[in-house]
Amino acid sequence: MSSSLHLLIAYADSPAPECRRASQDLALPQLERLLGRLAPADGDHGSETDFSPPHERALARHLGLPARPQGTTPWAAWEQSRTPAGAQGQAWAFVSPCQWQVGMDQCVLSDPAQLRLDEAQSRALLALLAPWFEQDGITLAYDQPTRWLARGALFADLATASLDRVLQRDVRPWLADSAAARTLHRLHSEVQMLLYTHPFNDARAAQGLPPVNAFWVHGAGALPEPPAATTAPEMPTTLRDAALRGDWRAWSEAWQALDAGPVARLAAHVAQGGAARLTLCGERSAVSWHTAPRGLGRRIQSLLRPQRFASVREQL
Repeated sequence: MSSSLHLLIAYADSPAPECRRASQDLALPQLERLLGRLAPADGDHGSETDFSPPHERALARHLGLPARPQGTTPWAAWEQSRTPAGAQGQAWAFVSPCQWQVGMDQCVLSDPAQLRLDEAQSRALLALLAPWFEQDGITLAYDQPTRWLARGALFADLATASLDRVLQRDVRPWLADSAAARTLHRLHSEVQMLLYTHPFNDARAAQGLPPVNAFWVHGAGALPEPPAATTAPEMPTTLRDAALRGDWRAWSEAWQALDAGPVARLAAHVAQGGAARLTLCGERSAVSWHTAPRGLGRRIQSLLRPQRFASVREQL
């Protein structure tokens, strides 16, 4: 038998009314074919208000990490554990510089990618903010233009909302709420005041670029011992990207491309006797299927009453 494959699809569905309208005539023949060949495996049922979205919980389980809905999967610590110099047992978090658009009754976090920060600008901004964080025992280090690493004891048990949860949304329901988070709340205010009239943003404005006026902490926690190395699942991002933009036409088109591409390849793999796992994730829950021996009765039942994506969506 050939090797086992795992296809993990985030934002396979959304409760948004626009998504329902966009998908009324959505035809996914390869997915229907694949669901008819796989057996239900397990599910992860949650809420749209969970700090960790279903696709992150599913990925964490696959990698052997804690898959907690309250936002305490130590993603940054896991990332550090994979580097030669990664310090075990320390508490880490990701810090993403971003823009908060403050209105009369909400404060919306724009996608950090829209800032168009390059490495030089990101490093300059990090150097500007690092002393403020250092005063509270937080050490910042560069990782990517829109994602830095932060090390500090306050991240050990801090529940933080995934960046996917808060993109293009009001940040207030997603702010960490604990004694440890008070330090971050103060830092939020200090950073906003510092950057409001800083030459760093003046230079960006002269280039027609949006200001950086905030940051978002996510992926916090400590990892006493890293899990055994495992191959990551195939995890397309096209549905996610379209859903977070609220572009449901692009989302529908992305589903059709996935059906003709990764889903079709997985269906062919299963048809050839290969082991496989499929995980579909919505904004509340995730459902998985896998290859498993099926008796005659179960095969007949799948032919007479095949599982359809339309019914699966109700579980997501």
